[in-house]
Amino acid sequence: MTGPSTGGTGARETRRAVAVAARCGLVTRGVLYVLVGVLALRVAFGSPGEAADRSGALAELAGHPFGRVLVWAVGVGLVAMALWRLSEAVFGSAGPNGRGPAKRVAAAARACFYMVTAFSTLAFAAGQGGARSGDEQSRDVTARVLGITGGPWLVGLAGLGVAVGGIVIVVGAARLSFRDQMDMSRLPRGARRAVDVLGVVGGVARGAVFTAAGAFLVHAAVTYDPGKAKGVDDTLRSFAQTPAGPWLLVAVAAGLLLFGVFSWAMAVRPRL
Repeated sequence: MTGPSTGGTGARETRRAVAVAARCGLVTRGVLYVLVGVLALRVAFGSPGEAADRSGALAELAGHPFGRVLVWAVGVGLVAMALWRLSEAVFGSAGPNGRGPAKRVAAAARACFYMVTAFSTLAFAAGQGGARSGDEQSRDVTARVLGITGGPWLVGLAGLGVAVGGIVIVVGAARLSFRDQMDMSRLPRGARRAVDVLGVVGGVARGAVFTAAGAFLVHAAVTYDPGKAKGVDDTLRSFAQTPAGPWLLVAVAAGLLLFGVFSWAMAVRPRL
């Protein structure tokens, strides 16, 4: 984030607050991706358990000592993530064209996503029902949208947008675009290489999941069948149904886990 143009005390305090929000949000994102990766690995090796998505990750946390406190912490971290993305929409973000309209719109969309996610997480922490799986939410929302005029077109466009977003994530990871969001100048060469590996492998796996989920959404629109829409858990399980068998799911799950570790690395030295 480039921040306000003034250099007074208020601007410095704003930058500090944004830095704290960014680090808290990135640590939280890392926790969720590591847990989803671990849960997906369990699925790949045939172990029953929680769904390999955010709801499963929260349930996994809640089952440990002080689990409810941990879930509250995740909810607060997601609020911090939303506030950081909102600041990027207002002030601009790091990297080329960080103040451009496209980057601001993307940041605003991320802020909305994380705020909705934070709300549902905090509701779960407060004991207001269990966290609904992403698969259930995807099917329910798809069914409602398909029922309105022009619904199939809306679902199809949404799916296309998610799929394209996934491809953008893959390409960005392969091009090492994440370096624009990190200050790696003081890191040793070996540490920089390790971060690059985490960012590339993790980003490709994350983008693959988004691309597949978007493709399933397009399929739901074309077939007018909300049951074809898949959340993260069902999307991950679909990788095990390819000719590569469970080993493709293992690769993607390991990549998601590494993306979580990459998020922690990014939290140490974000470029704001």
